Amino acid sequence: MPLKNPLFRQHAFLSFWVSRIFTTMANQMLMVGVGWQMYDLTHSAWDLGLVGLAQFLPALALTLVVGHVADRFDRRRVLGLCLVAQGLVVLAMVWGTLSGWISREHILLASVALGAAKAFQMPTQQALAPLLVPAEILPRALAFNSAGAQFAIIAGPAAGGFVYVAGAETVYGLCGLLFLTALIFLARVRYDHAPAVSRQPVSWDSLFAGIRFIWQRKPVLGAISLDLFAVLLGGATALLPIYARDILHTGPWGLGILRAAPAVGAFAMSIWLTHHSIERGAGKLMFGSVAVYGLATLVFGLSTSFLLSLAMLAISGAADMISVVIRQSLVQLETPDEMRGRVSAVNSIFIGASNQLGEFESGATAAAFGAVGSVVLGGLGTLGIVALWIRLFPQLAQRERLQA
Repeated sequence: MPLKNPLFRQHAFLSFWVSRIFTTMANQMLMVGVGWQMYDLTHSAWDLGLVGLAQFLPALALTLVVGHVADRFDRRRVLGLCLVAQGLVVLAMVWGTLSGWISREHILLASVALGAAKAFQMPTQQALAPLLVPAEILPRALAFNSAGAQFAIIAGPAAGGFVYVAGAETVYGLCGLLFLTALIFLARVRYDHAPAVSRQPVSWDSLFAGIRFIWQRKPVLGAISLDLFAVLLGGATALLPIYARDILHTGPWGLGILRAAPAVGAFAMSIWLTHHSIERGAGKLMFGSVAVYGLATLVFGLSTSFLLSLAMLAISGAADMISVVIRQSLVQLETPDEMRGRVSAVNSIFIGASNQLGEFESGATAAAFGAVGSVVLGGLGTLGIVALWIRLFPQLAQRERLQA
């Protein structure tokens, strides 16, 4: 990227960007370690799905609270506390693994604690980024932010898979160091101006303000819900340990590469989007990218070739990145700063539902129909959602520009 790019003059944003890279890398390594350790202990697709559900339920329960916290308190401090909490969880998992007492129940309990920390982390992180750059370069900043996150999603699972050879405790210990590094960079973030703080008294009306705001803006509602149902049905992440071991016949290193493959495609696409803004046809582009995501998932589900599976996961990641940048830009550009925490909290629930709840859905359907049946049905379901959403949200399908 040329040095003249205005993003490189945003020093607070760059510190935040580096912090997010380390945080995301730690989370991705953690999921590889947790997934492989759980499957080692139980050999159960259902239990792999429960890991996702255990992370989603705290986020769902805390939705209304975390948005208010992000709008009423210093977002840097809230995010810092989230990193400290996750660091303590991984230290407990190191201790449990080395001591030999860690079990299925302990892993699920740790997943609940991680889910609670992420419930505060995600909306706070989303609401913090727009404070650090001018509005006119926000879409590029979001794409650049996503590029960094996708790099971490590439490196994290691959590193986690290789490091797991030395034991789960080694993976968890390295995650703790990454959380600490992220905290150090976060401490360097400074605001150029005081952010708007919600002065609205805590009430049922203020708690539901984020939900009401999204409901009244149909293009935003359509974009968020499209992403929710597409990834909820089409996601295959929870089943990758089964594909790695039983279908593609590889080990932890193969699982790490499979988990990284979607991020390779997403990283390449986010770099392209950092240089090329989406100027026209935003709605059509979003629907088209989600359809490609569904097709790639369908082919992955049927594949028995490691290389073909990697290619389909990479394509699905590139397609998903297009919809992610469009959705995030719509949400952030249409939301006033004093409401960003609450709106981001609702948005995070949709994201969490599509990821963690999607993992539970994959595990549950795999227990009933097998891993291949689960992924194939998910890919078909995603294509059906695209067709239905075009009819339900014509304003989104016809949307030309990200900024109204």
